[in-house]
Amino acid sequence: MSDPEDGQVLVELVDPTGRAIGALGKLDAHRAPGRLHRAISVLLLDRSDRLLVQRRAAGKYHSAGLWSNTCCGHPRPDERPAVAASRRLAAELGLIVAPDDLVAAGTVTYEVVDPVSGLVEREYDHLFVGRATNEPHLDPAEVADITALSLADLPAATTDWSGCTAWFSIVLRAAMPALSSLARP
Repeated sequence: MSDPEDGQVLVELVDPTGRAIGALGKLDAHRAPGRLHRAISVLLLDRSDRLLVQRRAAGKYHSAGLWSNTCCGHPRPDERPAVAASRRLAAELGLIVAPDDLVAAGTVTYEVVDPVSGLVEREYDHLFVGRATNEPHLDPAEVADITALSLADLPAATTDWSGCTAWFSIVLRAAMPALSSLARP
């Protein structure tokens, strides 16, 4: 079942240190020039140590049809980022991963613009890595497709970022040390 992340959903505005300073409608936070807000990005490995990446649904209001990290979204005001990550994994992909089973991989702050919609991603992004233990069940309103990429093949597969979301390369590079540490030797 979908967990709509539309303009009526509130996101938590933050200062550059990640301290909460208010809330704003999600769409308003993404309109130029963008407002810095809390986000989550998740990178999961499957049972074969391959990275699960999703193609965003064609109906998404920004970055539609582009490949991206396993899952991303926004904590609700006062919601712990790991809880939001678990909630979004279940809503978008039907993946059941408890918040305590996600490994915090740091934070990254970025500002990128979706060239099609003009919407701005000014995010203080909490990164999580983990392992998928059940088969995905995609919500077609959120995810058009999912594929798995070998970590060994990842550098070659990601030399052309044109089919990817503007934030994917930033998130992947920042989370790669934690993601690699999860892979079985």
